[in-house]
Amino acid sequence: MDLLERMRQQPLPLAKHLGIEIVSATRERVVGAMRVGPELCTEPAVLHGGAVMAFADTLGALGTVANLGEGGRTVTIESKTNFIGAAPVGTQVTGESTPLHIGRRTMVWQTRVSTQEGKLVAVVMQTQLVL
Repeated sequence: MDLLERMRQQPLPLAKHLGIEIVSATRERVVGAMRVGPELCTEPAVLHGGAVMAFADTLGALGTVANLGEGGRTVTIESKTNFIGAAPVGTQVTGESTPLHIGRRTMVWQTRVSTQEGKLVAVVMQTQLVL
């Protein structure tokens, strides 16, 4: 089973709850999409920062998983988010996660979250510990 199919068939519980769809997945790039529903928003009706972070964290973690050996596990040990713009309710955001470092003990991923119009919402940097 290829990587993309495996990620689609075995979604993480939070990813499923947030409605994250994995669009493409390779060892060098993971792309996902998420609809901005009212349950993911703050006031005014724009995507909550925590939802942005959870979305990006999911994509970066999946990228790490794609680079692990059989039975390998990972955990996020650091994450930093720069919020750039808002994503209003009813839109769809896309996240593109790419590695900055793939090592034996850690991996560092950068995720750019944008609206469907291409407006940048956030840039997230995370470090994954390889267990």
